[in-house]
Amino acid sequence: MELFNYFRSSASYRVRIALALKGLDYDYRSVHLVKGEQLQESYAAVSAARLVPMLVDGDDRLTQSLAIIEYLDETHPEPPLLPRDPLGRARVRAIALDIACEIHPLNNLRVLKYLTGPLKLTEDDKNRWYRHWVETGLETVERQLAAAPATYCHGDSPTLADCTLVPQIFNARRFDCRLEHVPNVMRVFDACMKLPAFEQTRPENCPDAA
Repeated sequence: MELFNYFRSSASYRVRIALALKGLDYDYRSVHLVKGEQLQESYAAVSAARLVPMLVDGDDRLTQSLAIIEYLDETHPEPPLLPRDPLGRARVRAIALDIACEIHPLNNLRVLKYLTGPLKLTEDDKNRWYRHWVETGLETVERQLAAAPATYCHGDSPTLADCTLVPQIFNARRFDCRLEHVPNVMRVFDACMKLPAFEQTRPENCPDAA
């Protein structure tokens, strides 16, 4: 397998965690988003969305981090990243989507560059935008976790939800977001970071980290 990713991409980090949890080997392929490498024709030829991550498994190319992780869970079922029961799966997916769909799209690199580019917001305004959506979005996740406290987002083993939560906290810290208002979120984050799969794949440990 090959994983095309960028070290600071939270979506890429999600997939790196999932691969590590499952003990799967892959070739690391760097696509530097800040340098615009995702827009080059060589990458556009293999990725219609021109985004990362992209997982190549044999002749197949997969995009969108949550879809990739579910594919990995179906093709390499152990350890499972989704609960066996329907209600558990729905809860884990809901937490993951609260982050991947409600928080992340408002603070990814494309959006931030548009704010300071065409819309001519200042860096301070951009950062306020970022912090607002991250801090309020994490409040939703906090309520989800507080309703059924466990070691991880759901139960006593990491799931798809944890693969999604940890990268968002890394990004939140980069932008000095307030996090003391989400104690359950941070408790789960700390539990995850005790596991090698989360620690070893963190952004600064990637080959293209700079």
